[in-house]
Amino acid sequence: MRFNRMLLSTTLVIVALVIQVSVLARLHLPGAVPDLVLLTVLGLALVYGHVGGALVGFGAGLLSDLAPPADHAAGRYALVLCVIGYLAGLAKPETGRLKSATGPMAVVVVAALGSTLLYAGVGALVGDDAARHVGLPSLLFTAALYDLLLAPFVVPGIMALARRAENNPLAETNSAAKASDVSSGWLSSGTGLRIGNQRGLRMKAARSRMARAGRIKGVKRL
Repeated sequence: MRFNRMLLSTTLVIVALVIQVSVLARLHLPGAVPDLVLLTVLGLALVYGHVGGALVGFGAGLLSDLAPPADHAAGRYALVLCVIGYLAGLAKPETGRLKSATGPMAVVVVAALGSTLLYAGVGALVGDDAARHVGLPSLLFTAALYDLLLAPFVVPGIMALARRAENNPLAETNSAAKASDVSSGWLSSGTGLRIGNQRGLRMKAARSRMARAGRIKGVKRL
């Protein structure tokens, strides 16, 4: 991953994690907690593709595993978000632009359901059955509902920032200015060549006319 991707992804994930832990987790909503980190990973994956989405998902999940008050084994959510980021990156449009909001909203719903199921499945493998006590159906419904309501305010902004960092307008402006300077240089040099050639042709024509006039005068003297 390039430096601008790493810097932007790290900043967005940290901000999302702080907001999720300090604000959303303290709302005590019924069922699941709105997953702002998941939405951030989805927005970046839809721009960076499956490889970038997997790397961002792994890093975001690892930070979530280590951030307090995490009560599960480290690496559990990193695995979940790595898989989700990879799969979401496969839905990246070829042109890089989304024509409608239907696709991203569908990705959000599938990701919310898939991350909850995958998290519960990994927990069952390591002996964590907390999802059974809370109720998996209610977790699935509330996770999809909260993330779907929050997605229009998060995912488009994340994608816009990622696209802006990818396009790098400053670099494009500098390259365009250099290209214009080079082209103007070529034009000026070409103009100079054409002017020089025209002056040379005019001088040759004047000399030839003078030589012909001298010959004619010489004939008249004879």
